[in-house]
Amino acid sequence: MANKFIAVLGGGESGVGSAILAQKVGCDVLLSDSGAIKDKYKAMLEAHGIAYEEGHHSVERILQADEIVKSPGIPLTAPLIVRAVERGIPVISEIEFAGRYTASKMVCITGSNGKTTTTLLTHHILCSAGIDAGLAGNVGNSLALQVAEEPHDVYVVELSSFQLDNMYRFKCDIAILLNITPDHLDRYDHSMDNYAEAKMRIIQNQSAADTFIYWADDPVIAKHLVGKSVGATALRFTDRDDDRCAAWQDAGQVMHIAAGGREWSMPVSALSLRGIHNLYNSMAAAMAATVCGVDVEQIKQALSTFPGVEHRLERVRVKDGVTWINDSKATNVNSTYYALGSMTQPLVLILGGKDKGNDYSEIASLVRDKVKAIVCLGVDNSKLHAFFDGMVPTVVDARSMAEAVARCNDLASEGMTVLLSPCCASFDLFTSYEDRGRQFKQQVNAL
Repeated sequence: MANKFIAVLGGGESGVGSAILAQKVGCDVLLSDSGAIKDKYKAMLEAHGIAYEEGHHSVERILQADEIVKSPGIPLTAPLIVRAVERGIPVISEIEFAGRYTASKMVCITGSNGKTTTTLLTHHILCSAGIDAGLAGNVGNSLALQVAEEPHDVYVVELSSFQLDNMYRFKCDIAILLNITPDHLDRYDHSMDNYAEAKMRIIQNQSAADTFIYWADDPVIAKHLVGKSVGATALRFTDRDDDRCAAWQDAGQVMHIAAGGREWSMPVSALSLRGIHNLYNSMAAAMAATVCGVDVEQIKQALSTFPGVEHRLERVRVKDGVTWINDSKATNVNSTYYALGSMTQPLVLILGGKDKGNDYSEIASLVRDKVKAIVCLGVDNSKLHAFFDGMVPTVVDARSMAEAVARCNDLASEGMTVLLSPCCASFDLFTSYEDRGRQFKQQVNAL
């Protein structure tokens, strides 16, 4: 009997990990990328003797596959994916594929904002407690690669809606849903309901032995839970003083955790992360660690020592009395809303990039109250000008990070903050939000 033939579409972290795992479990593999594959990934494929192609797809060969593992960056509407589905070829995600070959516990986090921080914080707590935990999904090495070559007892997995789209039988032992706010609507027919339903897939297949942790006050989550059968034990967190779930108590000065049959508290002032959004993230991570059985004192210690996340409200420097903050990871409006809410000084704000169907009205009142100037950094800034012109005294354009930082340096004065919190994806001028953030830091440090 011939080996199962797996076609892997996309030659990045996810795809290469999937190809290596497919080969390990005895499948015939072809990895295909319509663009260029990075040298480090080519080297990995060649070291394993895996067939690959770049710059094109061998369509008829791919359409002979028994199954296709698709990069999350490829939309379901891509012509090759449409043809595969029409032929009845199963199309799955890397996470779905990897989950078949491991019995390790899966702690999975999704949400429009806070995913990376909560994932890294949860991983930090577990590792600090001596648990063998891998970091996967949108951070760390791909889950498939770790399952193939570096197995762990527990995986902490950050899941985007794109990854959830093609997950069918994969089950989360602990599922965390932080929030659902408008993001990636261009990928979901500009339908908030479609996007929200993709996020809700994180609870599919959960049973009574599993745990679902979610924000009790999110109206979109509440709407989309109606009529759904939640098989897992549901645990909520809130910013209200509520003894029935994780909450802030004593006028927001104490974080109270109720999870896994245990209750405990710690002062909010002892948390390493600051800001309202980070209190939500800290509660979710603390609940997950409590459910995992981590000692309470170890959780408290880890929550107080977590170093934070690059590109998320990252203080770069203070120069001539001006504070420069890198929040490049704010790729949607709600993320920028929380960033603006945490600022106490007058602002010069850098916005712009690839608009994903954004509605900027959510941040309008904060911009009016706090922002003195906006620098629009993008190829097409017309939508930003249409909304923000006249709202603040100064709105100017920049076509590169060097120009944006120079403009901000001219506009900011002592006692002000320059905040890069773009609201948009980075792909018009940069290769990623990381590239955007690192260029910002490089330019700021060169002043």
